[in-house]
Order: sequence, then structure tokens, then C-alpha cells
Amino acid sequence: MYNTLMFRFALLLSSCLGFFATAQAVVPVDMDTAAHLYQDAAIREQVRAALGSMPAHIRKLFQGNTSTPLSDKQLDAVNQAAVRSFRIDVFEAPALKAFAAHLDADTVKKAEAFLASDAGKRMVAADLGLASLSDADADKVMNGDIAAASTAQRAVLFEKLERAERSSESTVQILLTMGTAVALGTAVGSGMDPGPVEERARKSGESSRQAMEENLREPMRRYMAYGYRDLSDADLKHVLSFLQSTAGRQYISAYLASLGAGFYAMGRRCGEQLGESLRELAIAQLATEQAQREPPAATPAPVKPQQ
Repeated sequence: MYNTLMFRFALLLSSCLGFFATAQAVVPVDMDTAAHLYQDAAIREQVRAALGSMPAHIRKLFQGNTSTPLSDKQLDAVNQAAVRSFRIDVFEAPALKAFAAHLDADTVKKAEAFLASDAGKRMVAADLGLASLSDADADKVMNGDIAAASTAQRAVLFEKLERAERSSESTVQILLTMGTAVALGTAVGSGMDPGPVEERARKSGESSRQAMEENLREPMRRYMAYGYRDLSDADLKHVLSFLQSTAGRQYISAYLASLGAGFYAMGRRCGEQLGESLRELAIAQLATEQAQREPPAATPAPVKPQQ
């Protein structure tokens, strides 16, 4: 389930509050209870599987910005900021806090029962398998170059599952959240006013949100069909039944809120560290340029020996 939220970041990259505000009011559970469900869903393992490739994806994102190309030193700073920021310890605290805040006791009870079922265990195993795919294989799956055998009935089930998991919507939201977080962090780290940066990011994201969601639906269905290829039709119906239930919908809201909070925290930290590094490089570059503009010091005339 997790990797459907990423689209391998090279194809994806506003605040997450707007997306998750539709979740119904709940009486939050304690952190220990949330952590147990978090572990049952293998969220840590799924997130950890994607973090290793994040610095390269962030670097590619900045390399693709042809309007203001970065120097090699600046790109190195991008990579170093991403390495320091996209870590499970940065993700987990805000993710667990958001997870607990969106769960209630009844949702936890029913979600744990589902995850303990054969279908639930197969779903978690399938999610871990998807999280472990290489970027190249994930792209091939989404493009249809690698596909699982299917039937008309399974195609209908995956269409319903994609909607029930809110895969396309949440993938786009992760993209917008990450973009906003990195932009805001960079502004703060650089000593800039973050207000205009946030407004530009929000407007840019909202203008393209709907088209991005629709463009993702078919790739997400292919991705799920491949990842869940070993689940029987009966398993898929069991998964769908849970996701469409009241508890299932609340679980998905908590799951997505958790990911949104965790990735926002990592993106914000990455941006702040990057902003500081870019500011230091700019100061150093300015000092170099000033030194080059200054005329060389006059060489004192040689002292003539006295007669």
C-alpha cells in the first residue's frame, strides 16, 4: 500500500491538513496502541525500503530545474541534506503521532482483526514486496511492461480497491506535501520569508491536482494488480470489504495522515538543511567574487640604498 503513495518520487514529487481534514472526528488512542497497529501493518519496513533511493530522487528533482541550474557543489549539498533528512527516525515520531490522532478504539480493534486474517497477512506481505521493488521494475510495472495475469473480474476489483485505498489522491498529496515541505524548509534555512513560498507552492499544486490524480489511476491499478497477484479473488474481496467499512475508511485516513506527517517532517528538515548549505555556499561565492574584483595590492617600490 505504501509504495502506491510514492510513484517512485521521480515521477511524483498545501499542507497535508487540507487532504486529511475530511477524516471524521475520533477519540484518539494512545501511542502504544497506535504503535502496535503500526507494527502489524509493517509501515516502518515499507517506508524504510524507499528511503535509500530518496537522495538520488531529490538530486534529480533539482537537476531538472533548468531555470536556475545548480552547480556541482550545490547539488552535493542537495544530496547531503537528503541523506541527513530522509531517515526512519525523522519519519517515525510525527508519523506515529498522526496515526494515533486519527485512530479510535473500534477502528484499532477491527483493523487488527483484519490484519491478523489470512487475507490481511497476504496484503501486508504484498505491500512489503512492492516496497522492495527496484525503481526500474516499479516503473515497468506502472507502464505495463511487467504485468500480472488478470481477468475481467479482477480488473473490476482492482478498480474498486484503488478507489477504496485512495491511492491516486494520496500519491498526489504526498507529492504536494513533499514539494511544499522542501520549499518551505529551504526558504527558512536560507533566511527567506516562507509565506510567499508556501502560497506559490499551494497554488501550483492545486492547479494540477485533478489532472495528476486521473493520470495516476491506471498506473496505480497496474501496480496493485502486480503486487497483489498472489491474492485470490476471495482475498481481494475480503480486503475490499474491510477498506469499504467504516473502520476501514478510518484506518485508511489514519494511515495516510501518518505518511503525510512523516514525509512532511523529512521534507521540511531536508529543505532547512539545504537552505543553510546554499546560503553558506552563496556567502563563500560572494566573498570569492569580491576578492577577484579588488585590485591587487600595490607592490612597494624598492628602497634605494643610501650613498
